[in-house]
Amino acid sequence: MDINFFKETRILDGGMGQELLARGMKPNGTLWSANAILNSEYHELVESTHKDFVKAGAEVIVTTTFTTRRKRLSENNIEDKFEYLNKKAGEIALKVKNEYPNIMIAGGLPPQRLTYEEDRRSEAEITKDFNEQARLLNEYVDFYYFDVWSSIREFKCGIEAIKEFKKPYLIGIHISEGTKLPSGEKISDIKSIIDGNLLGVMLSCVSPENYEHNLEEIKKLNVPFGFKLNGFMTTKPKNGYTANYLKTKGNPNEFLGKRHDLTPDKFHEIAKKFKENGATIIGGCCETGPAHIKAMAKLK
Repeated sequence: MDINFFKETRILDGGMGQELLARGMKPNGTLWSANAILNSEYHELVESTHKDFVKAGAEVIVTTTFTTRRKRLSENNIEDKFEYLNKKAGEIALKVKNEYPNIMIAGGLPPQRLTYEEDRRSEAEITKDFNEQARLLNEYVDFYYFDVWSSIREFKCGIEAIKEFKKPYLIGIHISEGTKLPSGEKISDIKSIIDGNLLGVMLSCVSPENYEHNLEEIKKLNVPFGFKLNGFMTTKPKNGYTANYLKTKGNPNEFLGKRHDLTPDKFHEIAKKFKENGATIIGGCCETGPAHIKAMAKLK
């Protein structure tokens, strides 16, 4: 893969998990999108959703692996499905690429413990978990996407974990509010650990307002940059993401809220402004569907 791929404007897909729920996938514990991989009745739904993002203009699709991490599977008593779920998600994405050969597949590597929170385990444990999931995805993907991570230490571990696979990576930093990662670190701290296999740096699963608040900081990295914007009201609920999720019927917007002002036309307007300020990596995250991607793809 060309390491300069994101130096020109590229359109990424939107939020798979929330889109699958909107299209009729039934919640199952805290499995979220992994439920669509676990249950074969939803495999065509995953495939068609990938395709609808591509038809809307996405040049990159992300594997449906955000909740196929061991931690989330263990919570739902199906850790024995770890290999199957990750490989099946890769297979479905590759099937779509076989029909649309010009797209790229990003191997989505999620935070290995909690969402929107720093992983405080040892570096050896974190690296091992990333490596195991990356290994299962390797044969299906063009590059790895570090999807919504919350500390520089996790990025350091992720880079080490994928070295043997000799594929580039795209960094997705999460900031819930303000200008610091959940770990308390700054965006600029990423400079200390990136290497020549970096494709670019994004702010991932953030609000448009949060991205704009951190725009000047991310520009200072002097690498391709951009965003995957969400449509949630917040990503920092009282008592944390996991504690709230365990009390719901399986849809994160029950406690994160859903914005109704971020229409596809509004997304186009926002993305246009951000592109004019240098962003080349343009995509959506939770609560953004094909219509949002189609609107932003007009910027190509």
